[in-house]
Amino acid sequence: MSRSVEPRAPHRVAVLVRPGVLPMELGLVHQIFRGARTPGGAPLYEVTSFALEPGPVATDADFSVHVERGPDVLDEAETVVVPASHPLDETDDVLSPALRDALARIRPGTRIASVCTGAFVLAAAGLLDGRRATTHWHSAERFRRSFPAVEVDPHVLYTDNGEVLTSAGEAAGIDLCLHLIRRDHGAAVANEVARGMVVPPHREGGQAQYLQLPVPEPGARDSTARAREWALRHLHRPLSVAELAEREAMSVRTFTRRFRQEVGTSPLRWLTQQRVERARQLLERTELPVDRVAEAVGFTSAVSLRQHLAATLGVSPSTYRQTFGGDRHTIPT
Repeated sequence: MSRSVEPRAPHRVAVLVRPGVLPMELGLVHQIFRGARTPGGAPLYEVTSFALEPGPVATDADFSVHVERGPDVLDEAETVVVPASHPLDETDDVLSPALRDALARIRPGTRIASVCTGAFVLAAAGLLDGRRATTHWHSAERFRRSFPAVEVDPHVLYTDNGEVLTSAGEAAGIDLCLHLIRRDHGAAVANEVARGMVVPPHREGGQAQYLQLPVPEPGARDSTARAREWALRHLHRPLSVAELAEREAMSVRTFTRRFRQEVGTSPLRWLTQQRVERARQLLERTELPVDRVAEAVGFTSAVSLRQHLAATLGVSPSTYRQTFGGDRHTIPT
């Protein structure tokens, strides 16, 4: 069964280029969004870089980039991305008049996202007041002191407040862009982009796994990877932390502590995340009834699946399927 989809204009993404921009962050935004396409190969996003003043802009490397467009790009942008710029971000707590005027051109309802310390720009603009945000863990304390009205979470890879999003270090920008594609067009499209870039479509955990940790006791096994791999093969059945700990021959307490260190979240929360992700894939790619989807991913009932999907995505399983279900095939009951 296939569902016809009316063609639509690509979503317009504007990327701010400031002096000291990190080339990797600038490039990854273009590469990821430009990789998202319809089954027929049509681009789903149109990405345009802009500078406060068009022309050559120095990067934090030994070369400059030439940016042809100015802030007028913001007049039609539907998503704005602010990559990091060193050393501007952590030395300027107040926006320059030119940057303030440029951001004022953003239309109401436009999404704005930051990569790494680009969050300093969003905070200085007042867009993060009263909201949860993240930035590179190394800059988190400086960010907290500069913007006490922002709820800083240095442990996650990205935060999503609807129209305002933030991400951690450079590579977390990949996670954020894939998240936006997944939010706009579903897991299948985001997974295809990730496959083309040879990166995980959804990285486990958060920045906690990259912080410097105490050296483990000599001879101690410090990985929970085998238990996670086993759990992914058995999501359809009830799973307990004790059962996962047993797979690694650890006590529940030790397993839980090391799991948090490696993944950045608790085992039970991670299991829920994996079940929701698997449910999304089944809703997109199959015609399984909702109760069968719930059973296949280990939720106790269709009601439980609806609750978790609503908490994570804000929609019901049927709404998600109607939005993102493309070509599907029926799995025999």
